[in-house]
Amino acid sequence: PRTGVGGKVGCGHGSTGDIHRGARTRNPCLCRAHVLTLELRIPREHSGLRHTRVPEPRTVVDVGDNAETQRLASSTTGAGAWRQWGPYVSERAWGSVREDYSADGDAWNYFPFDHARSRAYRWNEDGMAAICDLKQNLCLGLALWNGVDSILKERMFGLSGPQGNHGEDAKDYWWYLDSTPTHSWMTWRYHYPQAQFPYEELVVENARRGRTDAEYELIDTGIFDDDRYWVVTVDYAKAGPDDICMRITVENAGPDEAAIHVLPTLWCRNTWSWGRSTESRPQLTLVRPGLITAEGPAFSPMALSFAADAPAWFCDNETNTERVFGTPGTSPFPKDGINDAIIQGEHTINPDNVGTKASVHQLLVVPAGEQREVRVRLRAGFDSTDLGSDFDEVMKLREEEADTYYRDLAPELPEDEALVMRQSFAGLMWGKQFFHYDVETWLDGDPAFPPPPPERRSIRNSAWRHFSAADVISMPDPWEYPWFAAWDLAFHCIPLSHVDPAFAKHQLLLMLREWFMHPNGQLPAYEWKFEDVNPPVHAWAALSVFHGSGDHDYTFLEKAFHKLLLNFSWWVNRKDSQGANVFEGGFLGLDNIGAFDRSSDIPSGGYLAQSDGTAWMAFYCLNMLEIAIVLAEHDESYEPMATKFYEHFAYIATAAHDQGLWDDADAFFYDVLVLPDGERIPLRIRSLVGLLPLIATITLDQKTLDRLPSFARDIANFERFKPQLTRNVSMRHMHGASDRRLLSVLDPDSLLKVVRRLLADDEFLSPYGIRSLSKEHQDHPFQLDLPGLTAVVNYEPGESQTNLFGGNSNWRGPLWFPSNYLIIGSLRRFAEFLGPEQMVELPTGSGRQMTLEDAAEELEDRLTRLFLRNDAGRRPVFGDVPMFQDDPRWRDNIWFYEYFHGDTGAGLGAAHQTGWTALVAESLLHHREGAG
Repeated sequence: PRTGVGGKVGCGHGSTGDIHRGARTRNPCLCRAHVLTLELRIPREHSGLRHTRVPEPRTVVDVGDNAETQRLASSTTGAGAWRQWGPYVSERAWGSVREDYSADGDAWNYFPFDHARSRAYRWNEDGMAAICDLKQNLCLGLALWNGVDSILKERMFGLSGPQGNHGEDAKDYWWYLDSTPTHSWMTWRYHYPQAQFPYEELVVENARRGRTDAEYELIDTGIFDDDRYWVVTVDYAKAGPDDICMRITVENAGPDEAAIHVLPTLWCRNTWSWGRSTESRPQLTLVRPGLITAEGPAFSPMALSFAADAPAWFCDNETNTERVFGTPGTSPFPKDGINDAIIQGEHTINPDNVGTKASVHQLLVVPAGEQREVRVRLRAGFDSTDLGSDFDEVMKLREEEADTYYRDLAPELPEDEALVMRQSFAGLMWGKQFFHYDVETWLDGDPAFPPPPPERRSIRNSAWRHFSAADVISMPDPWEYPWFAAWDLAFHCIPLSHVDPAFAKHQLLLMLREWFMHPNGQLPAYEWKFEDVNPPVHAWAALSVFHGSGDHDYTFLEKAFHKLLLNFSWWVNRKDSQGANVFEGGFLGLDNIGAFDRSSDIPSGGYLAQSDGTAWMAFYCLNMLEIAIVLAEHDESYEPMATKFYEHFAYIATAAHDQGLWDDADAFFYDVLVLPDGERIPLRIRSLVGLLPLIATITLDQKTLDRLPSFARDIANFERFKPQLTRNVSMRHMHGASDRRLLSVLDPDSLLKVVRRLLADDEFLSPYGIRSLSKEHQDHPFQLDLPGLTAVVNYEPGESQTNLFGGNSNWRGPLWFPSNYLIIGSLRRFAEFLGPEQMVELPTGSGRQMTLEDAAEELEDRLTRLFLRNDAGRRPVFGDVPMFQDDPRWRDNIWFYEYFHGDTGAGLGAAHQTGWTALVAESLLHHREGAG
C-alpha cells in the first residue's frame, strides 16, 4: 500500500519473517545473500538503498560481514532504523520552482539568495553540513561567522541562473569526504575565508563577463592568499539510529591568530505557517545549561546536548515579513533573528529561550596553524544531560568501521584510486535530499495567503496536478540541481548498487509510481519542467540493478516492467508523430547539442527526425526485451512480451536506415530535418547524436532460445514472414562453442566505420574519454541556413557559448560520464559477439591494434585519469589552478563535476558531487574486479 509496509523476507536459509509497519522482522538472517536479495516494500516517504552497472549479469562486490553491512542489513529488514537520520537537507532551497509563487515563473528572482536568511521556506529546508530525519521535521546543521561578514554563513553562496555568465554557479568551496550507506559516519569539509566574503564582487564581475569569458571564481578574488582561511570539518557519528554525535573542527590555516564564531544550529521545518496544519507547533526549549529539548506532533522528543558554558540563542523559523515585504510580521524573533543579534546586536532573540530555531554560540580564538573543536549530540528522549563519556569512542569506532567497510569493498585498489572511489560514494550519499512538492497545492496556493494570480493556471507543471512528493531522492547536485532529474537518477543508481541496492530499487520504482508518473505514462523530467523529455533509461537501470544485486528479486523487476510498459506506450504514441518508428523527443537531456532548440517549433515548419531519439527507443526496446526474457525464464507468461519487443526493435532499427538517419557515405547517423514540403535535410553534425545508436545492441545465445521455445518459434516466424525487417536482428556468429545472435542498429561493418571516428583523436577521442562533439567541427563548423533560421555549431570543449537551455551546460565538445559509460558498455557487448579476433586501431591511424574489449578498457582508463594524480602529481579535473593542484589542504579534496573540458579534462559546470559522475566508482571497481 502507498503508506504501508508489507511482504515477506527470506534468503533461502530458512529465515523468513513478515514485515509490519514499525515492527521488527522476526528471526532476520544477516548473511550476505540476504542483504543483497531482499525485496523491501518501503513507504513512499522513505528512502531505499543501492544499484548496478551494465545490463549483463556480473559479480556482486562482496563487502564482507563487517559492522556497516550488518547495520545496512538490519535497516533493510526493518530490525533497525539507521537511515532515519541522514544528510537529507538541501544546500539550496531559494531560487527553486517549489518556492516560486510568481505569476511569470521567474523562480530565481521571486526568491533570491538575499531572502534566504529571512524568509521561511514552504517546501523544504537548506543548510550547511546539515542532517535531518526522513520527513525533515527536525534539522541539525552549521552556521559560521568570521567576525567581518555582513551575514552569518548559514548556507552556501552562489549566483542565480541570470547572474552567472554560464548560468547558476556555486561560489563557496566545500566537499563531501565520507559517508557510509547508513550514514553511521559522515565527513564534510568547507574552506571559509577569514576576510570579508566578496559577495558583491562575485556578482558584479560575473555580470560583466560574457559567454566566451571564464567564470569569476572565489579563488580569483585573492581571498585565500597567504592561507587566510578556516578549514572547517564536520564529522557525524551515530551511537545508535537516533543518537548522533556531531564534531566541528576548525583549523586556522593562516599565519596569524584569528577568531571564529561556530554555531551548530537545530531547527524545525516550518509546517505551520501555511494554514494547512491543525497540529500544535513544535518547540525547542533550553531546559538547563547545555541542553535543548525538541518536541513536536510530527516527531519523537529529542534533546541536543552541548557544552554547558556555551550560550544558546533562540528565534522562530518564520519569515521576517517587515524586511522582505515591508509588512508587520507574526513573530518578533523571525528566522534571521540570530543573524541580526550576532551581526548587528539587535534584540531579535527570544529571551525566554524557546522557539523553532536555536543556535549554540561558541567563539573560538585559534592560534595560527592550530585547531579547535565544538561538540554537540542529538539524542532521542530527554534523559541525556551531557555529551556523554563515550563521545570520543563513538567517533573513533564509526570512523574505523567506515575504513573497514570501504577496504572490504575494494581491498586491491591503490591508495589514490581508493580515495577517489570513497569520495565519489560520499558525494552520492550526501546528495540524498528530502524533496517535497505537491503540485496541486503549489498551484492553488495556501489558505493562510492570498490566492495566487490567475496566470499560474497555465504556469509550468500545471498539467501535473497529480504529482505529490515527500521523499528522500538522489539529486544531481545538492546546490546547483537540488531537484531530481529522471535520467540522472538512473545513472546514480549504478554505483549506488555496490553499497545500497535497496535504495537504488526504491528510487527507480518511485519514479514509476502513480504520484510521480503522469496518467498518460510520461515520467516527470525535472522540477523546472516535468513535461520535458529525458532519455528512457529506467528499463536499463532496473535491469542493471536486478543483475547487480544477485538476480533474485523478480518482484522488483516485475513491478518496474509493468509500469515501464505504460511509459513505453507513451513514447510510441506521443513521440513518433509520423508513425514511422522514428522518434523526435526534443532535446533529450543533451541541451545545446543541436543546431537549434530541438524542443521548440522550427521556424521553417516541419519536424526533426532524431537519430538519438530513435536510438534511445531502440535501446529501450532491447532493455524491455531483456527484462521480458529474464521474467519469462521465471514465468512463461512473459514470453509473448519478449516477442513484442523483439519485433518492435526490428521496426525501429529498420526505420533508422530507411528514413535516412544513417548516411552511408559518411558512415554516421544524423538528425534529419523534414520540411513541410517533404524535403529531408540531414544535419551533418558529428556528435553524440550519431554515436548513441551504438548503445542499442544485445546478443542472444542459442541456450536462451532453447529455454524459451515459444519465443524462438515467434522469432523464426518473424524472420520468415518479415525478411525485410530482420537485417538488424538476425546477424549470427559462432564464437567458441556458442551460437550467438546480434541485435543491433548497426551491423558489424557499419559499427567498425563508426568506431574509426570514435577512436580518432582529431574527432571524438580525448585523452580523458569520448567527446560529445567531433573536434572536426573546430575547423569546419556546421552551418544551417533556412528562412528565418541561421544556426552554427562548432567545437566548444569548455563552457557553453550559447544560451540554449539557460547555457549552464554544454554538449558541443566536453566529456560527459553517462554517455561515455553507455558507449563503453556497448563496445564490450560488440566485443562479446565479434570475439577477440576483431581488432581496431586506437587511436585511429596510429597502427596500434587492440581488441574491442581492450579498447573499451582503455576508454574507461582515460575516464578515471580525470581524477587520479598523474606522474606530475596533478589531477586533470583541477585544471591549471595551483592551489587545487599543489596545496596539501586542497589537492586531495575531489569535486565530481557535471562534465569536463574536451581537451584538458578540467572540471566544468556543477561541481559538488554531481551524481552521475560518481560512475567513476563503478569504473574503478570494474578494474579491481578485472585485475582480480
